[in-house]
Parts: sequence; C-alpha cells; structure tokens
Amino acid sequence: MNSQENLTQLTFHFVNGQTESFNVLRVPNAAVTEAEFHQEIRQLLEKPWWILHLPEQTVCIQTANVVKIEVRPPVPKIQGEGVFSDARRVTALTRSVMRS
Repeated sequence: MNSQENLTQLTFHFVNGQTESFNVLRVPNAAVTEAEFHQEIRQLLEKPWWILHLPEQTVCIQTANVVKIEVRPPVPKIQGEGVFSDARRVTALTRSVMRS
C-alpha cells in the first residue's frame, strides 16, 4: 500500500485570511462503523482546540478562528444532517474589497 494513501491533507482557513496545511497520517480502522465515524467527526468539530503533534513542534489551533477546513482526499463516509453528498464547485472563493 502506498504511504500517500494513508495521508489526509487538512487545510485550515482562518478568520484573518491566512491558511495553513498539514498532512495527517490516517490509521484505517475497519472495526469502526460509518455511524461511529460520523459521530467522531462531529465531536471533533465541536472541540474548542485541535492539537497537531508534528515532528518538530506541537501546533494548537483554536477552532473559533477557523472559518473553513478542506480535507483531501474526500471523506465520503461523512453523511447525514447538514451534509451535501453530491456537491460540485462552480466558482472559487473570492473576497470583495470594501471601498469607502
């Protein structure tokens, strides 16, 4: 199995416009049901802080400062209320400039 298949890339978009990406090693667990996996993701999203242990440092991210998270590859197991299963991007995110 290719080591790339076990990596998930998380990109955090912060309220101040900055972004930061991390590769996280996934440990596949066939014993976890889809419902349990969905519940784990929901619980993680409710946490006030996420902690990522990197080889050179530990990074703590305050979730109140995160406006969007991108996950690659996709996680189609996440389903249920508030999830759009068959979405397509039409335009890229743009920011408008306030002019006085």
